[in-house]
Amino acid sequence: MQRSIATVSLSGTLPEKLEAIAAAGFDGVEIFENDLLYYDGSPGEIRKRCADLGLAITLFQPFRDFEGCRRDRLQRNIDRAERKFDLMQELGTDLVLVCSNVAADSLGDDEILIDDLRLLGERAGARGLRIGYEALAWGRHVNTYQQVWNLVRQADHPAVGVILDSFHTLSLKGDPSAIADIPGDKIFFVQMADAPILAMDVLEWSRHFRCFPGQGEFDLAGFLAPILRTGYRGPLSLEIFNDGFRAAPPRQNAADGLRSLLYLEEKTHRRLEKEGCPIEPGVLFTPPAAHRYDGVEFLEFAVDEAVGARLSGWLERLGFVRAGQHRSKDVSLLRQGDINIVLNAEPYSFAHNFFESHGPSLCATALRVRNGAEALQRACDYRGQPYRGLVGPNEREIPAVRAPDGSLIYLVEQAGEGQTIYDTDFSLDSNAQARGGLQRIDHMALALPADSLDSWVLFYKSLLDFEADDEVVLPDPYGLVKSRAIRSRCSSIRLPLNISENRNTAIAHALSSYQGSGVHHIAFSCDDIFAEVARAKEAGVPLLEIPLNYYDDLAARFDFDDEFLSELAYYNVLYDRDAQGGELFHVYTEPFEERFFFEIIQRKGGYVGYGAANVAVRLAAMAKARSGGLKRPRL
Repeated sequence: MQRSIATVSLSGTLPEKLEAIAAAGFDGVEIFENDLLYYDGSPGEIRKRCADLGLAITLFQPFRDFEGCRRDRLQRNIDRAERKFDLMQELGTDLVLVCSNVAADSLGDDEILIDDLRLLGERAGARGLRIGYEALAWGRHVNTYQQVWNLVRQADHPAVGVILDSFHTLSLKGDPSAIADIPGDKIFFVQMADAPILAMDVLEWSRHFRCFPGQGEFDLAGFLAPILRTGYRGPLSLEIFNDGFRAAPPRQNAADGLRSLLYLEEKTHRRLEKEGCPIEPGVLFTPPAAHRYDGVEFLEFAVDEAVGARLSGWLERLGFVRAGQHRSKDVSLLRQGDINIVLNAEPYSFAHNFFESHGPSLCATALRVRNGAEALQRACDYRGQPYRGLVGPNEREIPAVRAPDGSLIYLVEQAGEGQTIYDTDFSLDSNAQARGGLQRIDHMALALPADSLDSWVLFYKSLLDFEADDEVVLPDPYGLVKSRAIRSRCSSIRLPLNISENRNTAIAHALSSYQGSGVHHIAFSCDDIFAEVARAKEAGVPLLEIPLNYYDDLAARFDFDDEFLSELAYYNVLYDRDAQGGELFHVYTEPFEERFFFEIIQRKGGYVGYGAANVAVRLAAMAKARSGGLKRPRL
């Protein structure tokens, strides 16, 4: 299918938008009228620029308030249409979007609407042009695709067809299944937009909160599938009105747009196969299937020699053991349970450059996959940026792709005993034994700039086939934090993504420290949190002090005896319980050098959340620690 995007979806001048659209890999572009009006060149120059960039002009839009206008305005509207037809021919496009009339004094008689559409079709057809009629969700008399198709069918003119827009149907909770009854050759164009589900005026919703497919909550595959069943094979285009997009860099936004269309095509392909209605090969994007994950293989921190020694000391007090040294590089390996931590202080390396830019930070995450080559191919098919570093003697090359912040995601195949990447790359200490009982990486939380959350969600949903949980809003003493967790379908990898638009929140401090995105904290799971915290306290791990008032509240909410509450308070253990009776126990360390901190976590009874009920007290305790607040007396 021809992949297209409307210029209104991006920020910048019209030439900047066109260059970004071409660079992203789109086939075509919708020219939004205002973008052309604000351009100081001729339509012919835009036609040539698009041709030079390899872009087809798929549509000119919009032409407003024509059908059903007051009869004394009809001739003026016809003259207005003829001028737009002149412009279209200069642009080199044959299709104009005519949206349903929204004027309060417009006429709703079907015979008038049909006659007007037929008249406009005759004027357009005489010049080799076409009219695409679209229902606006807030149209005065016509606001559904069913009404549009009924009018187009009765107008019965070859130059008049239907334009379908996902937002206008799904925002009104319309059923798209009947689209399959429209002949494919009468569907002239298809526009796609996702959106969060909001209870607000549909016009305001449309103008400010649309987003790319995969970033919202609409069932876009359910909208596109019946369209394809009609035989439609024309352009598939994005039309996004979004305040954030209007301020975002156009190149990155255009790249996200194309990725979102590919993601929609893959989801639609799966939907059609599941329904027993597959379409011919090559119509939709079908990348290699995402492989099942089996957790995090290792985390790699960028450090220098001094920071590496301090971080190693922290981890050793948490029970990790130095298990090996790289055979040819200044890279050390620490282990505990199924957790592998790599500290990379190698000069003239990717990690060194990352350290120079961000300081001590997580520069790479390795995910366990069944087939690394296929996983990398999927990422590349989704326009991911592969990474290939310098490979030393006897060192294994691992497939990798860059994350949105420039860090690396390694895709590591599982190997048998004695054949792992650690056996190849490290001199291992066979006598090294971890002292703690931490088992695996439960989750990693990332701090992101406020305008990048949707881009990260789309990245993981498309390249790695992750799922996204609903967004939650959490209170910080100095503002609000928004969090949306993404996870592998098997839930062995979990990544809460956190943003804040306020300047003094914990997330804002993390972003300032990193000078960009960065890991906020890492949670390690265990089977006996009290034993682990007792050992950590004995080893001198600095734990985050939780106010005693928190435990008074626990006593009021849960039926705990005084001895158990005292134990929770003594060890600074936070507690949560879900509606199904699942329980969460968790403890936080203070931040390592004002960067990231660690969490020790124990889940019971199938608890799957992240302790959202305790975020406020944790953030308040962190704010107090940052300000040098007094420690509370111990019990």
